[in-house]
Amino acid sequence: MSSFRSRLVIGMIKNRHLFSFQLKPEVVDESFSVEKFRESVDKSSIKVKLPKSISTQKISIGEINAEWIIPQHPKKDKILLYIHGGGFISGSTITHRMHVAKFAERCQLKSLVFDYRLAPEHSFPAATEDCVAIYKWLLDQGYKSQNVVVGGESAGATLTLSLLLALKAEHLSLPKAAFSISPVTDLSCSAKSFEYNAKNDVAPMGSWTVWTNLYISGNDTKNPLLSPLFGNYEGIPPLYICAGTHEIHLDDCVNVAGVATAYGVDVTLRKWDNMVHAFPLLTPLFPEAREAFGEICDFIANHTK
Repeated sequence: MSSFRSRLVIGMIKNRHLFSFQLKPEVVDESFSVEKFRESVDKSSIKVKLPKSISTQKISIGEINAEWIIPQHPKKDKILLYIHGGGFISGSTITHRMHVAKFAERCQLKSLVFDYRLAPEHSFPAATEDCVAIYKWLLDQGYKSQNVVVGGESAGATLTLSLLLALKAEHLSLPKAAFSISPVTDLSCSAKSFEYNAKNDVAPMGSWTVWTNLYISGNDTKNPLLSPLFGNYEGIPPLYICAGTHEIHLDDCVNVAGVATAYGVDVTLRKWDNMVHAFPLLTPLFPEAREAFGEICDFIANHTK
């Protein structure tokens, strides 16, 4: 059985509409305003302060804004490249620096988060191209691929897998390992869990259709760089995939883990009972989030010794 604290926190998130004095949960449809959504997320995120043990350094990589998140005693020459989530339409260094700081501090890794281009202004393949550009920049700076771990949550988890496939297609050296928290891997959103977990998860109803379509923008959803479920994973480094059994992306996580395993990849698939989308980022609010976050950090640590 899930903990009382997890039920409390997840229940509050699922019923967040009540805090805005709305009787019904939000439903995302064609009237959805991306601009207003981004503003609200940024407004709440900018207030969060990082631990005193963390320093930051804002940089520009070409036209991409990025930020180093640096713990006091980082491992020498080891890097975490974090790809933020946000449904392909939102998210930034502002919204995710607090999450990346948790990884940086726990793993003692110099960590990089960056602002890839977002839909609808920039649809597929813009985000993937930016991920590749940032990775190439790291290599150009002298960081060795075997000293880099890549990971992300939600859309960032999808882009983590897309990045690996894109690097392989370009015959570039691959990172040491990668973790993917709650990825959507078939962007047609046709997996059954989008139906049977629609009311169990914390994602706004309809968001997976509207937001994803803004990113797809008429492209073929069978393209592996768009829907990494359809990729060839032969030669891909070890993968850690995390999912909650109450999330809409559950089947996508299980399916891509099966595909990668069939190609010979060392895959760790962790399914957490009664947990929702990207719940490890809710650490330290409840025990399951702390434990899942710790497992991911252990995976990172094992590949950055």
